[in-house]
Amino acid sequence: MPAKFRRPLLLAAGALLVTAVTVPIAVSTASAQDAPTPPSGAQPRIVGGDEATLSDHPYAVYLADQNGNQFCGAVIVSSTAVATAAHCAAALPSNNVRVVAGRQDKRTNDGVVLTVSREWVDPDFSDPTKGADVAVLSVRGQLPYRPAKIAAASDRAEYADGTQATVLGWGRVADGGDRSDYLRSAVVPLVSDSTCKTAYDTYDPSSMVCAGYPDGGIDACQGDSGGPLVVGDTLIGIVSFGDGCAKAGKPGVYTRVSTYADDIAAQSQARILG
Repeated sequence: MPAKFRRPLLLAAGALLVTAVTVPIAVSTASAQDAPTPPSGAQPRIVGGDEATLSDHPYAVYLADQNGNQFCGAVIVSSTAVATAAHCAAALPSNNVRVVAGRQDKRTNDGVVLTVSREWVDPDFSDPTKGADVAVLSVRGQLPYRPAKIAAASDRAEYADGTQATVLGWGRVADGGDRSDYLRSAVVPLVSDSTCKTAYDTYDPSSMVCAGYPDGGIDACQGDSGGPLVVGDTLIGIVSFGDGCAKAGKPGVYTRVSTYADDIAAQSQARILG
């Protein structure tokens, strides 16, 4: 199957476009959200999850284009920055991206909408299936919500096989299904590196981590790309790619945040320091 990124779709030139970049690997990976987008695609809602509240997860935010169309997730990592997937940052020019925080239901005007002043994409990124799928966006103004704690290299317990983690997003509720209007969450167990390597030939344990159930049914989906995978309030993963959504034997693949902790911390303070 072709590989798809879990990013959303973007509105371009007034037309609703959906793009899914295929990658020549043995499995299908990421998918695009719901708005016309450049390379890669994503879908819009957590599969098999429940409605979540920002009172529990105030660091969960989403990215929208200049017309307000949500296309990816993100997570607050400082008062002036959010982390997201590199393939989300590559979807649009940074001056067309809006960071929407404090808005649990996309149909409301709650929270704040901030423009992006600075964008950092890991220099090793080329494709989600090759790792380094991480970016940090600095915003103009302040994000008046509690940031997530960033997993450090020493936080090994959070990555143990079977650890229960929570994935958050506004993506699709089914592969190719409808988008969610409100934030959703799902609890998924982390999967061993050996199991994930069996599912994905390109799996790299140094830059990726997998989570999901053997029989599928619960997973991130298109449009959830860039959103957080947390243990408690500790950010351990960023939604990156997967073979469809919630398929048996095909867990979701996330950027391993502990590998990029120093870069995320440094880049999240860049605007303050400079």
